[in-house]
Amino acid sequence: MTKTAVVLFNLGGPDTPEAVQPFLFNLFNDPAIIAAPGPVRWALAKFISGRRAPIAREIYENLGGGSPLLANTRAQADALEKVLNAGGALGEAKVFIAMRYWHPMSRETASEVAAWAPDRVILLPLYPQFSTTTSGSSIGAWRKAAREAGLGAETQAVCCYPTQQGFVEEVARLTREALSEAREAGRPRVLFSAHGLPKKIVDKGDPYQWQVERSTEAVVAALDEPELDWLVCYQSRVGPLEWIGPDTEAEIVRAAEDGVAIVVVPIAFVSEHSETLVELDIEYGALAEKHGAPGYFRVPTVDAGKAFVEGLAQVVQATAASERRICSLDGGRICPYEWARCPQAAANEADEAIRAKGAG
Repeated sequence: MTKTAVVLFNLGGPDTPEAVQPFLFNLFNDPAIIAAPGPVRWALAKFISGRRAPIAREIYENLGGGSPLLANTRAQADALEKVLNAGGALGEAKVFIAMRYWHPMSRETASEVAAWAPDRVILLPLYPQFSTTTSGSSIGAWRKAAREAGLGAETQAVCCYPTQQGFVEEVARLTREALSEAREAGRPRVLFSAHGLPKKIVDKGDPYQWQVERSTEAVVAALDEPELDWLVCYQSRVGPLEWIGPDTEAEIVRAAEDGVAIVVVPIAFVSEHSETLVELDIEYGALAEKHGAPGYFRVPTVDAGKAFVEGLAQVVQATAASERRICSLDGGRICPYEWARCPQAAANEADEAIRAKGAG
């Protein structure tokens, strides 16, 4: 029977207070996050992680000292594995987890996958929208780890699925529930909040913001409420650089001053973690209350929701049926050509080079 390994990518999070600083160091030492020469990046990562660690530890104290992200990702992996094996189209499927900045990281997982000896590996980021700083970084780290582990199985990567039907349906379902509750407090405004990026990364052709907007439009269409008051905004800004906007904090204040109930939808997060459970729930909730919002409601992440997991299974199956090394939801490049950092662009160029070499 054919064996298919599916590797779920996520950010990772510290599991103890002692892990906070090394987790942050790994994050800031990633060249996709800080584009500086190795020694300079290492020094900056040491400085920034040391400076931010006390603040981050306070955040994780609200979560019992560590991040729940790994446990939540395991629940998603278990649910996805069950759906894939029920269908049987991939033969025997086993779902693994590779975190980018804390354990289990790619090197550990690649060795585990190699020991299982699959016929095929499918890389599946738990980031619906592609960014060079998330999916791109994870796929790059995996390819290096796979080579070191001697993993020679055919490998395909999913680059993005910003409008995948199951993802959209699950977000819309959860948003409807929150809207129903929010309307008891008055007319609501829906803030679709995504993690922000420095503007210079987007200006270099990263398609993340464009894809976040497509995800949001798809959810709004599924809600089918023509009079819905909504907008996209971005959270989690750090450092002095200009970030993409509008800023979620500023929009919460504006909504409160406008006298509308606030419904916050985490449109780019699929698992509960510090940025939803602390930043959205505690910090932004307190901000809304301080400014007199008539109500503040946060939509849960999709987690292991049925429609979302079934949608992931469909993405995996479509990728397996494709001959492409980099696969997107629609079977090809979905981003306009102005987004030069779309991974489909690099994949297409590589394929063309291979074909040209073969023709020669």
